[in-house]
Amino acid sequence: MTKPLRVALAGLGTVGGGVIRLIGANGALIARRAGRPIEIVAISARDRAKDRGVDISRFEWVDDTNALAHHEDADVVVELVGGSDGPALALARATLANGKSLVTANKAMLAHHGLELARAAEAAKVALKFEAAVAGGIPVIKGLREGAAANEIARVYGILNGTCNFILTKMEEEGRDFAEVLAEAQALGFAEADPSFDIDGVDAAHKLSILASLAFGTRPAFADVATDGIRHLLAADIAEAAALGYRIRLLGIAEDNAGGLFQRVHPHLVPTSHPLAHVTGATNAVVAEGNFVGRLLFQGAGAGDGPTASAVVADLIDIARGEFGPAYAMPVDALATPTPADTGERRGRAYVRFTVADKVGVLAEIAAAMRDAGVSIESLMQRGAMADGTVLVAIVTHEGPERSVAQALEKLRGSQSLAGQPMWMHILA
Repeated sequence: MTKPLRVALAGLGTVGGGVIRLIGANGALIARRAGRPIEIVAISARDRAKDRGVDISRFEWVDDTNALAHHEDADVVVELVGGSDGPALALARATLANGKSLVTANKAMLAHHGLELARAAEAAKVALKFEAAVAGGIPVIKGLREGAAANEIARVYGILNGTCNFILTKMEEEGRDFAEVLAEAQALGFAEADPSFDIDGVDAAHKLSILASLAFGTRPAFADVATDGIRHLLAADIAEAAALGYRIRLLGIAEDNAGGLFQRVHPHLVPTSHPLAHVTGATNAVVAEGNFVGRLLFQGAGAGDGPTASAVVADLIDIARGEFGPAYAMPVDALATPTPADTGERRGRAYVRFTVADKVGVLAEIAAAMRDAGVSIESLMQRGAMADGTVLVAIVTHEGPERSVAQALEKLRGSQSLAGQPMWMHILA
């Protein structure tokens, strides 16, 4: 009988339990596709006594998670601990240093330390796999690294955070404000008790930096991702976008051209004619535009035990087959060092919403700031007074450089007419 691939599993949360269940349910099929069985031989987590809804008694328990890297019966370690540093990074480094392959779903660790880990994997001639780190069960990593490998990618973008998309969909369907919908998402388990990483765009930025590296052959540059979230969105913004023929989505967008590498996570107005406008709930979707393959759309469940475990086990099947290859589609030394793009010169249309005092001269003040900064206004909408006496004013601009909109908002900073922070959203072209 062919020797099985022996796996040490670190982390027994939602995804870890899913991996155990998946291998148990589909073991025979996995063995046929991998060419040999895949077996879990050792496990580790913080609490041995915790009920995880899955039988772990048949596996060797290891108290020290880092010891899995030295486990003599394990060929590969699956890291599902989480966190950019700490135990997860220590385990990853030790695993590769000991000549074992590593599978991880840890986008934060990869965004901060992926280049180091990829170099270590190359030196040890082992695999570093992370399909589960971006978009759950959607095979977008494999799609970019393998399926679209012959193409020059012009742009990669999409909905990378299911929590935000769930909140935006609820706001869209029910007309409720952000804070109320966030509380419901937390009660349903779609959002964490501290949702900052999700709603402020950090989670999506981690994933975007990984996608950009794969798409453009550049070193991961998480620090250069301009990041904003959906925390300041109002139900009125959703309604205004709908009236204009758009839906609001938190998008991560990356492009690489002569001006440098552009990476941004930001809420956008997406035309209803675009496929991403119809991605609802906790679903993720990624679009890649190749010069020969055209537009590719990857869509599906971006989180959860089943989809994410599916991606983890798919990586294990590749390793069982002996399919290693460079982590970022090319050797580390071949990855270019990116130059951040100057977003000020980036051209496009924008939606800007102001909350203002209901008094004479406010519209003139806003229009004058836009005029002086060279911003051409396509349309301006003013809605009736809200309960606190303020008024919403929304502007859609003609196409122009982003620097001009930034300058207009700077001119208005500190104005006594403004009640609260303006909301600036880009319009997807």
